[in-house]
Amino acid sequence: AQIARRDGRLRQVNRAIGWIKRNFDQPFSIDAVADEARMSASALHQHFKAVTSLSPLQYQKQIRLQEARRLILVQRLDAATAGHTVGYDSPSQFSREYARLFGAPPLRDVARLREQPEAAVGV
Repeated sequence: AQIARRDGRLRQVNRAIGWIKRNFDQPFSIDAVADEARMSASALHQHFKAVTSLSPLQYQKQIRLQEARRLILVQRLDAATAGHTVGYDSPSQFSREYARLFGAPPLRDVARLREQPEAAVGV
């Protein structure tokens, strides 16, 4: 019974992950994601964090920033456009969060990746 419950929770968390991936560039409420997962907001938060080590909002932020990095690197968008494309309204907030995740602001990070292509694996 515990295994079935665990598998059921994992399926529910996977539904939430899929929804966040499809809608990463849109604002969301935890209640909307919980509805998609067919869980309460508190249960979603608990089980999501157990599976991903991140809250749903942190997960969305990471997906946004990884996609922005890809857009800047591969499609050669400027940082402000990439940030806006992935759902950031504030270029300064985007730049701060980008630097926090990748260790440097967008232009410096992408310049480093272009100089060291092996560092861009998976982008």
